[in-house]
Amino acid sequence: MNSNALSTVKDESPGSVPALDRTLDILELLSDAPAGLTLSQLSQQLEAPKNAVFRISQTLLARGYLSRHVETRAFQLTGQWLKLATPRLGGMSLAALARPAMVALRDETTETVQLGVLSGAEGTIIEQVEGSQSLRIVVDLGRRFQLHNNGPGKLLLAHLPDKQRDQVISQLELTGSTPRTITSKSELRSECESILSQGYSTDYAEANEGIHCIAAPIMSEFDGIVAALWVTGPAKRLPKSRFRALGEQVKAAAALASQRIQQLS
Repeated sequence: MNSNALSTVKDESPGSVPALDRTLDILELLSDAPAGLTLSQLSQQLEAPKNAVFRISQTLLARGYLSRHVETRAFQLTGQWLKLATPRLGGMSLAALARPAMVALRDETTETVQLGVLSGAEGTIIEQVEGSQSLRIVVDLGRRFQLHNNGPGKLLLAHLPDKQRDQVISQLELTGSTPRTITSKSELRSECESILSQGYSTDYAEANEGIHCIAAPIMSEFDGIVAALWVTGPAKRLPKSRFRALGEQVKAAAALASQRIQQLS
């Protein structure tokens, strides 16, 4: 979002609160900047005084909604926002509903289990249960992931309605992260069909070398897929030879979470 767009929004909101407007402007800018923005960059893009931006950013830092990189001094959004934004079902957050199944799957596999939802043309991680191994995969909540080069992304894409899935695929830029990343749209469509057929998706070091994952859908009776649940770990501990067995374990955990959701529907 550019400064002209921000100014237009303000001009069209005569009853708005300037400080709140500016706070939301900061959050919107940071949501489109995964690497963060410095105080000077925020001030420049907002065309706002540095001292005003500084006061707001310090409040957000103190409340845990922003973090600041030690070296670059760039502000970034934290996972704290997920407490406000996480989907809720029957008065409970999706993360809370899925967590018992996630903990059980972590205990079975000893690997990290994560939960993600579709956010436009990307996915967002909203919960994780860390593995019990000394070497384990851990990420910041709120981290975004692409839809073509990993297990949960491909799963969320596959479960979109046919017309919507084709539209999203046509707009995706299939960049190759590793030699195994799918970069052909026809191949991605075929992969989606296979995922729907087997009930789970896999990531054979397609996003990051040496990391594998297996994902399955959490379903709502009326809304279809509501989230992807997956197990992730080093390729050495999650070799391709285990994918089928792990797929069944992840499917069972996702089905348990789905059952809890459907009981509240």
